[in-house]
Amino acid sequence: MSDQISEGYVILITGLLIVFSALVILAMFFKFGLPLLLYIYKIITKGKDKKISEIPVEADHDFTGEIAAAIGASIHMYLSEQHDHESAILTIKQVKKTYSPWSSKIYGMQNRL
Repeated sequence: MSDQISEGYVILITGLLIVFSALVILAMFFKFGLPLLLYIYKIITKGKDKKISEIPVEADHDFTGEIAAAIGASIHMYLSEQHDHESAILTIKQVKKTYSPWSSKIYGMQNRL
C-alpha cells in the first residue's frame, strides 16, 4: 500500500514539474523570444516595408468612366440576384404511413401478473 502512495507522489511531482516548467519556458519565450524575433525581422526587411500611402499609384489611361459604370452595374446586378424573393406560405402535406409493428409500443410492454 505504501508503495502505491509513494509511486503516486512521484507521478504527481513529475507531472507538476513538467507543467510548470513548460509554463515558465512559454513565459520566457513570449517575454524575450518574440521581441528578439521581431528585431531580427526588422533588420532583415530593412527598407522593404512601405506604407500604402508611400506606394506610387500608376494611372491607367485606358480605364474610362464607362468601364467603371459597367463594372458597378454588373456588381449591382449580381448582388441583387443572389436572394430570391419567395412567398412565405408553407404547405404541409400529411403523409399516411402504413402500420409497422416496429414502431408500436404495445410490443415493448411486459405483462406481469
